[in-house]
Amino acid sequence: MTTLPVLARRAGVGALDADHLVRLTTSWGMLADLCFSDLLLYVPVTGELRAAEGTESEPKYMIVAQVRPATSRTLYSRDLVGTVVPASSTPGITQCMTTGHIAFRESRMMHADEHRVSFCIPVRHHDKVVAVMVREYELNSKRVRGELEREYVSLFERFANMITRGEFPFYVDEPAEAPRVGDGVMVLDQDGNITFMSPNAASGLHRLGHFSARAGDHFSELGVDMTAAERARVTRLPVVEEVETRPDSIIIFHAIPLLADGEYSGALVLMRDITELRRRDRLLLSKDATIREVHHRVKNNLQTISSLLRLQARRIGSDAGRGSLMEAERRIRSMALVHEILSRDVGDQVDFQEVVGAVVQLAQESVPPGLMLDISVAGAPGELDAAKATPLALTIAELIQNSIEHAFGGREEGRESRSGSITISLSRGEECLYIEVADTGVGFPEGFDPENSSSLGLAIVRSLVTTQLGGSIRFESQGGARVLIEVPVEPGLE
Repeated sequence: MTTLPVLARRAGVGALDADHLVRLTTSWGMLADLCFSDLLLYVPVTGELRAAEGTESEPKYMIVAQVRPATSRTLYSRDLVGTVVPASSTPGITQCMTTGHIAFRESRMMHADEHRVSFCIPVRHHDKVVAVMVREYELNSKRVRGELEREYVSLFERFANMITRGEFPFYVDEPAEAPRVGDGVMVLDQDGNITFMSPNAASGLHRLGHFSARAGDHFSELGVDMTAAERARVTRLPVVEEVETRPDSIIIFHAIPLLADGEYSGALVLMRDITELRRRDRLLLSKDATIREVHHRVKNNLQTISSLLRLQARRIGSDAGRGSLMEAERRIRSMALVHEILSRDVGDQVDFQEVVGAVVQLAQESVPPGLMLDISVAGAPGELDAAKATPLALTIAELIQNSIEHAFGGREEGRESRSGSITISLSRGEECLYIEVADTGVGFPEGFDPENSSSLGLAIVRSLVTTQLGGSIRFESQGGARVLIEVPVEPGLE
């Protein structure tokens, strides 16, 4: 679906004006619900699109946004966004654009007692009409509107006048959990008196323990611990506030100031019971905390095993036995790194670049004296599932350690110091993660066969990559040792 900014730019609307229209459409679901009607947003076609049709062509308008009401049936079952219409078929829109005033157009339907009404509202931004918002509805002379519908339509007309004067929408973000009109509506006058309260709004106040609220009361006398309406009056901006009472009743209030020529004339207060929503949020937070605690304990257990192996290594007189235990201890620490990161972050995904950075830091500790070694990381693989991150971390740690032990040991004999570099390159395709570990050492020996190698580290690497991860591994000697790994992964998030 083409977005409003793209359509507006195609029609010739400037960037700032398009931003204003985006803010309008972000909150106009409320307007459609208040007027029980479809809303369409028209902009004049200018710029390249108009030029492509020829300078002598009839002026046209493009529909760049559309919203249907949740309080009534729609007149349009199909999506009209992107439709271009000639000005001759929309005289009310042309009148709006020209005069800057609200215009009405009425057309008789096939039924004798029904008419289609277009209520055209100029959208003003910085003293200029940039678009026209059209309310489309059917007028039935036999249908009698109730008090609630009359009040809602009256509220819509107040907002329509604010749009015409450029006072709406406000330059604030629409809250993600903003209540809808059907959740509950309360209207306050400029002095804070309640002039209207919908049945759902009364029920919401009842859940907060306030049963005596009625039209005519001053809101401050209700005893509701809500300051949103007063802050909206002072700031002339919408305010969202959550009010909680025990036992676990939570109502969100969205106070929207009603303005008349810049002066505060009252407020529309939308309200919604979000008790169940917050209960689920708390359950999720509790679950996340439990998962983090599990990873924290796994990390601590692995670190305890690592410490026991170090203690045991110190008591062994054999150099070979001591070295084997220290290698096992290092591998366990590599596995613990992933659980340490998972214990800090919510979810089952880890930033693999952070994991590799921690593996490199761990490897630096095993660089022998006299070896000037630069270990660098290139690329950003994104997030990986912990089930893949753990064996990959151990794989990279093994390859780095193999380079440290074998790539530089025979170089520059007789000198007090040696130097070299190891580079870990990471990249991610649509279906695979690519890892390359390359060093500037002596390379693999001639005739090297990884399948028949006696190296435990390389055997571990082959097993992890091919068996556990379902990937492939290739060994090359090009100015040093080069290991290329390809592992299937889920597509990365954009």
